[in-house]
Amino acid sequence: MSTKTGKTLIVKNETFYLNAYVDQFNKRLKIEDFRGNLGHILHYIENWSKQPFVEKVIVKSRRENIRTLIEKGFLLEASVPGYFLGGEGFFLCKYKNIDRYNSDRWCEEDNILDSVWQKRKQKEVLLDPNLTLRVAEVTDAIALSDFYKNVFAIYPVPIEDPDYILEKINSNTIFMLLEEKGEIIAAASADMNPFYKNAEITDCATSPSKRKGGYMNSLIRELEAELVKRQIYCSYSIARALSFGMNAVLHNLDYTYKGRLKNNCYIFDKIEDMNVWSKDLSLMDAQKLAPIAEK
Repeated sequence: MSTKTGKTLIVKNETFYLNAYVDQFNKRLKIEDFRGNLGHILHYIENWSKQPFVEKVIVKSRRENIRTLIEKGFLLEASVPGYFLGGEGFFLCKYKNIDRYNSDRWCEEDNILDSVWQKRKQKEVLLDPNLTLRVAEVTDAIALSDFYKNVFAIYPVPIEDPDYILEKINSNTIFMLLEEKGEIIAAASADMNPFYKNAEITDCATSPSKRKGGYMNSLIRELEAELVKRQIYCSYSIARALSFGMNAVLHNLDYTYKGRLKNNCYIFDKIEDMNVWSKDLSLMDAQKLAPIAEK
């Protein structure tokens, strides 16, 4: 098992339900869902967060619990409209380590965002007819893992492990890939929550030599079309705040910036701040597939 593989904790009793994810690789505790007696829930969260590796606690909350969480020292960092079966989800955080709290590139990331917003949106472009855009199958797991291994020096989940990709494909994740002469040159995924009907657009990567082709726009449009087929309209993505390119792609596809998660995870070559973007797919013609040139 990869050292990046975390552990899910679920507590159910007479007063509350709590679903948490212990992410030791990224030194954080994520509260994925909860309901019931908030006082009892916060007691459990506080005890779990005392583990020595925990530097950050992230709580995904509904609107009605925001005030109580803020009164307990949590900071509101981002939100995703429609996250909880149509209701907005809020990401509130608490830090256990001053170095994890401090972000020395925050202003630089603000400047990158300003540049993204000033960029004129581009129209859809036709893909070269020699490229193949398709949904990944289980037989693609090894090729996908090799592709991601060559793109990312560090990634917050074990994307370089073919067994991990196989597990994701067989559960609730759609991988979309773009091939040139049988070789993967770009890929992305939609990690779906079938209960709450949301999906995270993630695992977005393009081979370094192919990054001027605008391929990620087409990949994400195809993923959106797959989500709409499943009546999933809440689409969101969490992008490196230092990446002009990925943030520009999301802006170009009409995603809305919804906040920044400070020192959120280890990615690329270090721990980084991550921007949150969201989109309501019910408000656009998401079923229109990204155009592909006729062969």
